[in-house]
Amino acid sequence: MPTDRPQPAFVLVRPQMGENIGAAARAMWNFGLDRMRIVAPRDGWPNPKSVAMASGAGRLLDEAQFVDTTGEAVADCHYVFATTARARGLTKPVVSPERAMQIAAERIAEGEKVAVLFGPERAGLENDDIARANAIINVPVNPEFASLNLAQCVLLTAYEWQRAASEIIPERVDMAKARWAEQIEIEKLGDHYEAQLDEAGFFFPDHKAQSMKLNLRNMWSRMALTGTDVQMLHGVLRQMVRWKQRDG
Repeated sequence: MPTDRPQPAFVLVRPQMGENIGAAARAMWNFGLDRMRIVAPRDGWPNPKSVAMASGAGRLLDEAQFVDTTGEAVADCHYVFATTARARGLTKPVVSPERAMQIAAERIAEGEKVAVLFGPERAGLENDDIARANAIINVPVNPEFASLNLAQCVLLTAYEWQRAASEIIPERVDMAKARWAEQIEIEKLGDHYEAQLDEAGFFFPDHKAQSMKLNLRNMWSRMALTGTDVQMLHGVLRQMVRWKQRDG
């Protein structure tokens, strides 16, 4: 059964290749979408090529709604987007995929049903399809090669839905059982290096020594060190000192 997660319906209008239907299902499920509607697939249904291409997302195909016309596919929807590179003479609001899915999230949160139309591979949506949409989604692609593969377009739109509907952490560090070093550890690391470098005569000439020590401390503070990193850097310095003493 489909999940209870509020989401738009993705409508594949007259898709031609079974492989693209399966790839679209896989792209949807990558981002937690499972409301697929299919309008008059060219090669009929079921299509074994779709199932093979869907991989682990085959249940989306099992639960997909099949209808004969675009009108039937969006009959229960309050707001409809059409993905197309060309408005074809029709006056429509044109939005980016990012903005479209923001609008979709806002409307779905208010209890509305939203659908996104994706056209057939060869020529895209026809005017009769686009005329049923409230707005057009236009992907900012290379104007000299504007045609997107059906599954690619579905993937791109599904990704923008995930961004609009979920809290996305833009950057993180996987700590792999490590922990960030505390300031006292960084301070002691600086002390260790400063003492050994001082003994080695590194801080020369004397009138530049204080500035060099300050720069060294500043370097340690800029480095994102874990506790393990600090221990390793202490060990590196100790081993170098032992080696120098042995060599001497």
